[in-house]
Amino acid sequence: MKIAIVCYPTFGGSGVVATELGLALAEKGHEIHFITYKQPVRLELLSKNIHFHEVSVPVYPLFHYQPYELALSSKLVDMVKLHKIEVLHVHYAIPHAYAGYMAKKILAEENIHIPMVTTLHGTDITLVGNHPFYKPAVTFSINNSDVVTSVSKSLKDDTLHLFDIKKEIHVVPNFIDIPDKKPFTDCQRDMMASKEERIITHVSNLREVKRVKDVVEVFDRIQKKIPAKLIIVGEGPEREACERLCSKKGIEEKVLFLGNSNEIDKILCFTDLFILPSEKESFGLAALEAMACGVPVISSNAGGLPEVNINGVSGFLSDVGNVDEMAENALIILASDESLNKFKNQAIEAAMVYDTKKIVPLYEKLYKAAIQQKGTTN
Repeated sequence: MKIAIVCYPTFGGSGVVATELGLALAEKGHEIHFITYKQPVRLELLSKNIHFHEVSVPVYPLFHYQPYELALSSKLVDMVKLHKIEVLHVHYAIPHAYAGYMAKKILAEENIHIPMVTTLHGTDITLVGNHPFYKPAVTFSINNSDVVTSVSKSLKDDTLHLFDIKKEIHVVPNFIDIPDKKPFTDCQRDMMASKEERIITHVSNLREVKRVKDVVEVFDRIQKKIPAKLIIVGEGPEREACERLCSKKGIEEKVLFLGNSNEIDKILCFTDLFILPSEKESFGLAALEAMACGVPVISSNAGGLPEVNINGVSGFLSDVGNVDEMAENALIILASDESLNKFKNQAIEAAMVYDTKKIVPLYEKLYKAAIQQKGTTN
């Protein structure tokens, strides 16, 4: 199949999933066309089956905000016609589903009918999309998609609760490549910490919704009981506040802020425990990435996290903001090498449910169904 993928080309979960999906589809022989305003961060190498088309937005003084949706719609029309694309897959409802719908209507005028699959990722529904300014357009775009998917059952339930949706929503979870053998056996831990120290990691865009200060609070309680180091990966508005909190607690020497990184696997290789105390989390891709690398997870029970992080198996769940319980659970995992290794192995087993080889065929099936449906409705 010839598939166009529209996504945000950033470190955020939706962009990462869309890029990894395209790479996996290309490996299976499909022709993939990424269409966005810059090359996605995980799209390091292009190949004969992977193409990138940049959406350029001309700058006109007339516009206070440059009309990206119009530029994207026009680019989609041109690329569909040029490359004979068979299905359009847009990730994140705003503005991609809206732009995709406009492209569909323009193409229909030329008797070109292309099905559109829309994947809902989280804040496009629960935060931005639910704003009164955007809600009518988001509702319209979802209802006028040929196929709609969400990355968790929790997000599907939120969507049906918040919007007047007439379409069936298919739950197709996020996914990750599970290594054939444990990737952490030959890690050089001494680069990050001494032998007796446990390494704890958090990865996010450091927004308030991620409750990064809770990460520091949990770590502070852990390091009072056992030797430990904290690695925080990502950039965002909460970084400065977290750095101040570390200084206030006198633990700044034990906390390393790495900024954005494309080497998450290498960082997780050193990691003994992952903390994700988010206030909202539609799926919890960061938690899944940790689990796949054999890292148990301490997380909140928000959104889709209970679907990913199995309480008492791959880690533990707590109510949002309950940093005391999170720290207690962390110490249970880190209490001994025997306990830690048990949870590490269980984390990998739990992550296997979301292996790329199991999830990508679900998308292929939906693509084929959408194309066939288009053929019967033309």
